[in-house]
Amino acid sequence: MATKKQKPRRPAKKRPAARPHRQQPESLRLRSMAASFTVSDLDKSVGWYRDVLGFVVGERWEEGGKVRGIQMKAGSCDIMLGQDDFAKGRDREKGAGFRLWVATAQDIIAVAARIKAHGWTLDREPSETPWGDWAFALTDPDGFKITVIQE
Repeated sequence: MATKKQKPRRPAKKRPAARPHRQQPESLRLRSMAASFTVSDLDKSVGWYRDVLGFVVGERWEEGGKVRGIQMKAGSCDIMLGQDDFAKGRDREKGAGFRLWVATAQDIIAVAARIKAHGWTLDREPSETPWGDWAFALTDPDGFKITVIQE
């Protein structure tokens, strides 16, 4: 008796995963977030975020042939630095009532040591938080407060 040639079987198509029931109206779900700081001296701030904190320079924005802003990148996070046009005065306070919390898997004791090796003073040395994480704090050249926490 002759045997029939069988067609190769295709793998079964996977069904899309069932989506969990979402609250209606749906709440906002973000994948990333970036901060934007208006700074007094763009070159100084770029150098600080690059050399002291360890960010890398991303995109540059120019207006009329003059650099107005620079994207600073660290992992999947961005800080946009924009040159102040001083329309609100040169002495206006920056960073008041604001703190940026950033998380890293890196050893924050080593990160803090690198920052201090670049001559920058920490507002708070690396230590355990009341909820059990480790963190340190510092202030950038314009007065923006940053807390670095180790995941």
